[in-house]
Amino acid sequence: MSRFATTPIQQLLHSYPCVEEFIAAIGLATPSDGRPLQEWLTRLSDEELLDAGMERGQILNHVERLIAEVEAMADGAAEKVTHITLLGGHDKSGRPEALELTLRAGEVVCVVGPTGSGKSRLLADIECLAQGDTPTGRRVLINGEVPSDERRYGLDRKLVAQLSQNMNFVVDLSVREFITMHAHCRQVGDAETTAEQVIAYANRLTGEQFSPEVSVTQLSGGQTRALMIADAALLSASPVVLIDEIENAGVDRKRALELLVGGEKVVIISTHDPLLALRGDRRIVIRNGGIAAVLETSAAERYNLAQLEAVDAAVMTIRDQLRRGLRIEEAIRWPT
Repeated sequence: MSRFATTPIQQLLHSYPCVEEFIAAIGLATPSDGRPLQEWLTRLSDEELLDAGMERGQILNHVERLIAEVEAMADGAAEKVTHITLLGGHDKSGRPEALELTLRAGEVVCVVGPTGSGKSRLLADIECLAQGDTPTGRRVLINGEVPSDERRYGLDRKLVAQLSQNMNFVVDLSVREFITMHAHCRQVGDAETTAEQVIAYANRLTGEQFSPEVSVTQLSGGQTRALMIADAALLSASPVVLIDEIENAGVDRKRALELLVGGEKVVIISTHDPLLALRGDRRIVIRNGGIAAVLETSAAERYNLAQLEAVDAAVMTIRDQLRRGLRIEEAIRWPT
């Protein structure tokens, strides 16, 4: 059982004000007695849980995550990561990856390859800071050092933020409440203003604008991904960001990358999109579960990227016109 489950709830509220904000945000009355957190959760009625939109275990897990992030700040756990190093393992046939690849903060690295080739496995290896204990046998170093078990498994030592293709919220809070609560947990001086900035950036990334007052559970897939990208860039302590197929989310890919790189994070993106692949500084080619090549984006590819971006901008204009109910009857003249 979690050590927080048996802690008197008033002690938690005093030590971690964000817990009180969370309880109030989901519509529950803050308890005034000294009972332990678990006992308070047990005594909640089914009607109260229904109104909160969460089960007892979900509430406990969320409280634990909030406290873990606060403790990470207090312990200085989010120290600067300048680079991570990937030491090769082997592909699905057992063929070794003769590889030592260093990825640096402020760099965008794309992962490309056919569906089923092993791109998601590479992201998973990085996410868990693999130490030869995954099917690929790869290892990951942080600033040139082997990460400790506490670093790998502790909730308050999370180095990697992974934005998957399917992200769903279980907390029925407004976007403003959710991001403000995260800002408070990060001990940001002006949490409300920071939350407004995160939401504003998210709305720049998505083609579907949303109000700060809408519930996070009502956001579309693209809106959710845009919000989490803005949050990861501006609020998250994780110095490494993994993104799985951002092109499927209706997000402005160029702005998203600029925002993440500006946050001095290592950004690794699995993608089938040529625009994204060519925007990266390098791309890792996956074949048969292994890293087949690492390619630096050349000057000629940068030139071709500019041509592709012009065509993409024209397509986006047509998409917007269709959304507004306009006809596309004039002859299309593609940029050259």
